[in-house]
Amino acid sequence: MVHRSEDRTKERVARTAWWPKWEQELSEYISTCEKCQKANRKHGKKYELLQHILEPKHLWETSNMDWVTRLVPGGKEKFNACLIIVDRFSKIMRCLPCHKEDTAMDTALLFWNNIISTC
Repeated sequence: MVHRSEDRTKERVARTAWWPKWEQELSEYISTCEKCQKANRKHGKKYELLQHILEPKHLWETSNMDWVTRLVPGGKEKFNACLIIVDRFSKIMRCLPCHKEDTAMDTALLFWNNIISTC
């Protein structure tokens, strides 16, 4: 049984039953009822106001990255993806060929070798 709302459930119980502290016990039961918790998804972190992102003051202080995948394999190494990195200060964009199967470590090394080491 899924409870429509706590108030409606209390009304139905009040018509047919009574025991000491029944309202408190019913509230506790509803708050722990597994079906009700799944049906009433009001759990987790509440949304907060958006935070302003500070503008960077130096080249490559902050960057945005994204991948373009499902490319036709090309080049000697048969690259099938591209890591696109944009500097938020200068809007310089770098497109680095890579593989869709690259790991986080591969991506970090690509970023280090092509961006950080050239600054």
